[in-house]
Amino acid sequence: MSLFHPIHHTFAPHVNARYVLHTLALLLQPWKWKEGPEREALRFALAQKFDADVFLFASGREALAALFKSFNGHEHAEVIVQAYTCVVVPNAIQAAGKTPVYADIERETLNLDLADTERRLTPRTQAIICQHTFGIPANTHKLRTLCDRYGLLLIEDCAHVLPDESGPTTIGRDGDFLLLSFGRDKAISGITGGAILSRRPDVSVRLTAEEGAAAPLPLLRIKRLLLYPLVYAVARPFYGIGLGKGLLVLARTIGALVPILTQEEKQGHMSQTLHHLPNACAALALAELSRLKQINDHRRALTAYYFAEAAKHKWSVPKAIYPDLPLQKFPLFVRGANVLRRALKKQNIHLNDGWTGCVVCPAGTNLDEVSYKKGLDPEAEKACEQILSLPVHPTMTDNDAKRLVKVLAELLTR
Repeated sequence: MSLFHPIHHTFAPHVNARYVLHTLALLLQPWKWKEGPEREALRFALAQKFDADVFLFASGREALAALFKSFNGHEHAEVIVQAYTCVVVPNAIQAAGKTPVYADIERETLNLDLADTERRLTPRTQAIICQHTFGIPANTHKLRTLCDRYGLLLIEDCAHVLPDESGPTTIGRDGDFLLLSFGRDKAISGITGGAILSRRPDVSVRLTAEEGAAAPLPLLRIKRLLLYPLVYAVARPFYGIGLGKGLLVLARTIGALVPILTQEEKQGHMSQTLHHLPNACAALALAELSRLKQINDHRRALTAYYFAEAAKHKWSVPKAIYPDLPLQKFPLFVRGANVLRRALKKQNIHLNDGWTGCVVCPAGTNLDEVSYKKGLDPEAEKACEQILSLPVHPTMTDNDAKRLVKVLAELLTR
């Protein structure tokens, strides 16, 4: 059965038996889908954890757009964002009438190059977003100093990692604002959802108004979101023999599943309408937040295993990675990354995570519409072609990791 069970990044990576049972319970209580105590409980837990005001929306991208709408300043303000990012980030910037300005990354951190970031600053620059790519901590201390020198706001994108008491302790410490996402493959998952955490009282007042004006998600859409864990839980074990793939195709065809990204978003366009975080999704995210240490310890264990295997096989790894990090995924630098992914797919190992071969992900994004010009950030363009990421998510088992390393070692020695 192990050959039928896929190794993956995106096949419901948080969905285990506990998650399925929780989702089933929520499906049977439709009166709790839109409103309920769990949303406020999540808000309180995040406020206590990060000592900030918390504003909840139906996705991370909506939360980020709400933040930019809450900024004062000139109409055509610029926001520094790293190349090698997801299209939803520049989309949110543009939806608020601002301009994304891309800075290059450091190869060894996959995060902002501070010198290049400073070179991109202009009198119109209003904020810098640092990403903590794949859970690798950005140098927020130096970014904080840079922002203070120029009077800029610092936004930490914590979608890929949430720190627990074991660290990394620098994440979430220095930002004026923190962006959280509760998407399907993020640090914790509510299927959908996002939050902005604010340490600026003046902006918090305006964020309160933005959240208050947000619309509820329709009940049918919430139901489709809650079906996602159940459909994947059934399909995933049989993906390797075609039955699972057929079920997913059917579910998408009949509209039972909500896509992570729409075609409009890939073309650089985001709806101006913001939505409340559904209480049902808040309940799932809150349950995962309560188990954050357990989830992160699992990620740390797989990170340590891959780190040791990479050293043994002399595989190239970003130097900022160390074994105790609760990574969202473990990146290697390899030649012919796309060729390797195709070879692995034949063995039911699916490592295309949407962050492959593109500086503004996923592949197929309309770069002109998100203000990126080819050749602008050479390190990011080079790195994205060479990265092969290994899964560390909650449903990735030790045996899965051993099987993956074994197959990968065989392919890389041919």
